[in-house]
Amino acid sequence: MAEPRNDDFLDDIENVEAEELAAEMAEMDDAAIELDELRAERDEYKDRFMRALADAENSRKRGDKARREAEQYGGSKLSRDMLPVFDNLKRAVESATDEQKEVSAALIEGVELTMRALVGVFEKHGVRVVSPQVGDRFDPQVHEAMFEAPVPGTKAGDIIQVSAEGFMLHDRLLRPAQVGVSSTPA
Repeated sequence: MAEPRNDDFLDDIENVEAEELAAEMAEMDDAAIELDELRAERDEYKDRFMRALADAENSRKRGDKARREAEQYGGSKLSRDMLPVFDNLKRAVESATDEQKEVSAALIEGVELTMRALVGVFEKHGVRVVSPQVGDRFDPQVHEAMFEAPVPGTKAGDIIQVSAEGFMLHDRLLRPAQVGVSSTPA
């Protein structure tokens, strides 16, 4: 019988070791690929989480803003509906003659007190009166020009008559003051 050669045996061992090493390398490559896939999946979930967190924060901020606006401006419709009441009370006080004021002093005083109470309620809820004066400059942000007329001694854009007072609710215009404006004198 022939003896196995050591060289053949060593070649067999080297081949087995090479195969095992190749298998281990393939497993490590598979593990590296799987690790890369897991990292990509982790990064995707992290991105989704960060976006969801940002969306939640934005929703919270929008909700806070909506709540603040509802608190500040929720009564704007009621306030706007009460403006004619103010106008009528003011017209009633202004239309009373001196003779009527003497005869009906208590009635006139009651109307004035009612008007002051209404203004007090308006102020309590952030509604303030915009009262332009004759000679003020026209401001389209808070005034509405009802007419234009050339009036000697005035400049174009000066208020020459106030028809109705305006009202602001905090920083929003409820109703512009209705005014007459001077045009360039002819």
